[in-house]
Amino acid sequence: MKLTGAQILIKELIRQNVEVIFGYPGGYVLSIYDELTRHEKKIRHILPAHEQGASFAAIGYAGVSGKPGVVLATSGPGATNLVTGIAAAYLDSVPVIFITGNVSVPMLGQDSFQDIDIVGCTLPIVKHSYIVKDVSRLQGVIAEAFLIANTGRKGPVHIDIPKNVQLDLCDYNDNLTIEEVPSKSKLLDSGALDDAVSLIKKSKKPYIYSGGGVTATQTGKEVLFLSRMLGAPIGMSLMGIGSVPGSYEMNLGMSGMHGVSACVEAMREADLIIALGVRFSDRATGSADKYAVNTSVIHIDIDPAEIGKNIKPDISVCGDLKDILPVLLDKVKKENLQINSKWQDEITALIKNDIEAQSKKNLSDKIMTPEQIIGAVSDFYDKSTVVTTDVGQHQMWVARSYKFEEPHTLITSGGLGAMGFGLGAAIGASIASGNKRTVLFTGDGSFLMNLSEMATAVTHKLPITIILMNNHALGMVRQFQSNLFNCNFSCSTLSDKTDFPALAKSFGAAGIYVSSISELKNALADAPCDGPLLIECNIDIDAEVVWKQSL
Repeated sequence: MKLTGAQILIKELIRQNVEVIFGYPGGYVLSIYDELTRHEKKIRHILPAHEQGASFAAIGYAGVSGKPGVVLATSGPGATNLVTGIAAAYLDSVPVIFITGNVSVPMLGQDSFQDIDIVGCTLPIVKHSYIVKDVSRLQGVIAEAFLIANTGRKGPVHIDIPKNVQLDLCDYNDNLTIEEVPSKSKLLDSGALDDAVSLIKKSKKPYIYSGGGVTATQTGKEVLFLSRMLGAPIGMSLMGIGSVPGSYEMNLGMSGMHGVSACVEAMREADLIIALGVRFSDRATGSADKYAVNTSVIHIDIDPAEIGKNIKPDISVCGDLKDILPVLLDKVKKENLQINSKWQDEITALIKNDIEAQSKKNLSDKIMTPEQIIGAVSDFYDKSTVVTTDVGQHQMWVARSYKFEEPHTLITSGGLGAMGFGLGAAIGASIASGNKRTVLFTGDGSFLMNLSEMATAVTHKLPITIILMNNHALGMVRQFQSNLFNCNFSCSTLSDKTDFPALAKSFGAAGIYVSSISELKNALADAPCDGPLLIECNIDIDAEVVWKQSL
């Protein structure tokens, strides 16, 4: 039986176990939407206020569900509105299938209405892309896209489907299979692992740097075993937060320019850095030529392009952590290594100094500090609660202060740093968890970017608690201007008079302003279970997040 391209698309999405699509209809995807209505019981469609909101929601959905997110948009402005979300998924290695409609094949490149070369626009920020000009290729392309997005180093795949292809007829194969092409990263280099063990044996001060690759592969338990075997502290990249429990005594927290002092100091003092699933971004390393100058580096990552790209390792192993870590643990275990008690004492002292400094900072009788706010929220919710953030100072405060105990409970825009990311991501995360409570930490600047998605959250009765820390400024920009531009606060002070709780109520959500931690706790306890709650908390305009220009 022959099916139209639109029918093939929906049928194949169902075969790929897609349960949710985030999308916005338009002229060049109407045939797809016409078909989608016939399968409402199998695929739930979430209509956002803006295509960018759909893209962020799909990232949040993928981060919590472990399945690829799916986005559908029309051509022209619908497609270009996805670009920021595509880039965010690419830089954070999130599997999302972005499907766009386009003008008919004969009209491509003719400056037709809403004719944009979206494949050309997004080529540098996708793992792979397709423009399907023949309906006979459509089913295979869709199946292949899901395989590519969700294997190896995960990432976004873009499929562009011209209007005539959506209408053309073709046979559908219920038994289609796509074979994965073996990659070099799947072949374990036993020699490199032996060299890594030799380097570990020589180390007196080992340090484990855990990244997003540990989170993605759910190998946190193996990292904990390695830490205990070596007596090695663990520092995390932003995307690695939650990969091991925050309560683990050797978990030092986030590393990098906004990182926890104990973590940064331990990395400086270490004689060996074991880097797992990280890409050594500039925010994590500072000046690359000054990073780990007197320290050996073992780098294990699934993507060969990341090996030596920013930091040249002494030993590198390319492959999946799920395959590599069990073998490495077995080899290390056979060595019966002795833990260096002096290194343990140094780490304990660093942690103690950090705790004392933090407790002094939290003392304030004038205005709630960000740490107090985050601490109260962290204590209120259980460890499985998913937290999303926007981008800026609040993002770094959350990364430093929130008690993350489980993987996939922090959804944030790390690589791209996209303001306006958080609310869409919270929507996707809540839907992926079965409409469970999700927490969004945001700032006034970030929230203003995509606050229209409040309508989406209200429509779908999503229990999202929004903690809006309002400093009436673009906080991170202001901090840089304060430290680097002699307090010339050019265009970073927000003089708007927005009443955020009233704004939330205008969308049909709950909204409240709190001025103390006790009021905050009461508001958390009274949060509605069938819709979002916005809690506005004023913070000091000059509050700064820790910033280390030199690591």
